[in-house]
Amino acid sequence: MDRTVSDILKTPVSGQDETPWSSWADDALLDLPMCDLHIGLKGSFVEQPIAELTRELELRGLRFRPHFWLSNEWFTPDGVPGIAVPFYLAHPRLAKLEQTQMLEVEGGTTEWCLRILRHEAGHAIENAYKIRRRKTRQDMFGKSSQRYPLYYSPRPYSRSFVRHLDLWYAQSHPDEDFAETFAVWLTPDSLWEERYRGWPVVKKLRYVDGLMKELADTPPCVTTQEEVDALPTLKKTLREHYERKRRHYGVDRHLQYDPDLKRLFSTLPNHANKMSAATFLNRFRREVRKKVASWTGEYQYTIDQVLEDMIHRCRELNLRVPMAEEQAKLDFTILLTVHTMNFLRSGRHRVAL
Repeated sequence: MDRTVSDILKTPVSGQDETPWSSWADDALLDLPMCDLHIGLKGSFVEQPIAELTRELELRGLRFRPHFWLSNEWFTPDGVPGIAVPFYLAHPRLAKLEQTQMLEVEGGTTEWCLRILRHEAGHAIENAYKIRRRKTRQDMFGKSSQRYPLYYSPRPYSRSFVRHLDLWYAQSHPDEDFAETFAVWLTPDSLWEERYRGWPVVKKLRYVDGLMKELADTPPCVTTQEEVDALPTLKKTLREHYERKRRHYGVDRHLQYDPDLKRLFSTLPNHANKMSAATFLNRFRREVRKKVASWTGEYQYTIDQVLEDMIHRCRELNLRVPMAEEQAKLDFTILLTVHTMNFLRSGRHRVAL
């Protein structure tokens, strides 16, 4: 999955000249209240993925169609058969700001956006048909009343859950399990029967398949067009929004890296003329961050916090690079991946709610 803003930046926005802030510097733009952005979904990058989602629902014979609105993040409110789309996907300038503030743009490519839309459509269709109330659904996935965790410890090798979004998201809550299973079922050419053959999760996929066939041609019983936390109602500034978001995806500053860093780098006098490890890590910081993100599915912002701590410790310990640069790159990439996976498994992973 190519996690860049390239798809958004290639998409022209109708009415783009009517947004004076599009030419503002980041510092000025960050002080703008979100309600003053005055943007919409029409003509934006998200139109094409939404049209594709509609086509996929139609091909499955479903009459359900979610409604969409702009908000501060991706979500589907309880009881609402619609999907909130993050504001930064509606304008290239805001996508650039998101990239600067969070180091990546969630849903910023067509493929990535569609994955999230299919997931959110799973939540929305549950609301539209009150599926969570069915005993068969509760028996298969668990009860929605189960409390959402602030943190969860994923089990990467479990075969009781589908793998759709990153971070083994289906494992975080029964509602996410259903939404992820629906997304895999909905994805064209997913070949789920073949891919998951012999896995316990295939029972969930067959349940969703049978349920959707039962609901085909049935109009939804919940049809509200409510828009929760719609962009025009959000009074906080973009600066306040990103301060909160960075806190949410930050990491605890209690992880210990020194033993591994000392094994990889050197403090020996005969290596004193070698490049400092801090300089070396800063040089390929973006490269290694993106690579570890693609391997683990963790947010680049979270990985960058770990990197920042490691660079700081390398500087304090006066560590040097005692080997060829390419070998050091490979070894450190593996080291950072291990620490990221340990973080994910530690129970400290922060779920995006």
